[in-house]
Amino acid sequence: MVELPTPLKWMLRVIAVGYVGLLVAWPLGMLTKRTFADGLTTLTDALTDSDVVNALQLTARVAVVAVIINLVFGVTISLLLVRYEFPGKRALSALVDLPLAVSPVVVGLALLLVYNGRTGWFGPTLESGGFTVMFATPALVMATCFVALPLVIREVVPTLEEIGDDQEQAARSLGANGPQTFWRITLPSIKWAVVYGVVLSLARSVGEFGAVKVVSGNLSGQTQTATLAVEAKYQGFDQPTAYAIAFLLVLVSIACLVVVAFLRPSSAKK
Repeated sequence: MVELPTPLKWMLRVIAVGYVGLLVAWPLGMLTKRTFADGLTTLTDALTDSDVVNALQLTARVAVVAVIINLVFGVTISLLLVRYEFPGKRALSALVDLPLAVSPVVVGLALLLVYNGRTGWFGPTLESGGFTVMFATPALVMATCFVALPLVIREVVPTLEEIGDDQEQAARSLGANGPQTFWRITLPSIKWAVVYGVVLSLARSVGEFGAVKVVSGNLSGQTQTATLAVEAKYQGFDQPTAYAIAFLLVLVSIACLVVVAFLRPSSAKK
């Protein structure tokens, strides 16, 4: 390994810190400054606005449901990709990364074309059965699940590959069935990868904007999520409320990362 000169090390550090500061720290600092420009008044006013409260509650429900769905299917797909060989495995692995490459707005439009109640492939049939997808909570959950799909999988797959399957084979040779092997051997081995994937998925779900804007209808108090409320308030010249909502969303993401940092065992921090 080549040892860099000390001045070059410091220059690289300054560049890295400056880059992160310009992209992350400075904008978040300005957001915090604007939010608390009048003390706690901005936050308290936002939290007493019924539309804002409804948007925050809807965001929480959608994010939790999306995270649970992605957790179940993410771990299942990860096991499928690592532990089994089957035709189309590479195609499935590529499809998992598709949400990272496709614009969320395109995702929302695609869902609209498929589940639209008038012209969609499945929309008319579903609505005739009394189940509305578009411009309702199911569409928000589907869009959020899609954009956050790879996050759990891409955390769990490398961990599964690293630990191998020796312990699982030993457990099966001793008479353990599939569920017992998963709960007692596999899951404890990948628990921190699952936790990180869930945290990233939650942060991504809470902050989703493009896809949900297309499929939600953006109805205030009904299908308007927190991110959509930020746009609506900002464009409606209620900028302090927009700052407050945005600050709360950032606070949720930071809180998730802090909780994970404290929950990590000492062995995982080394």
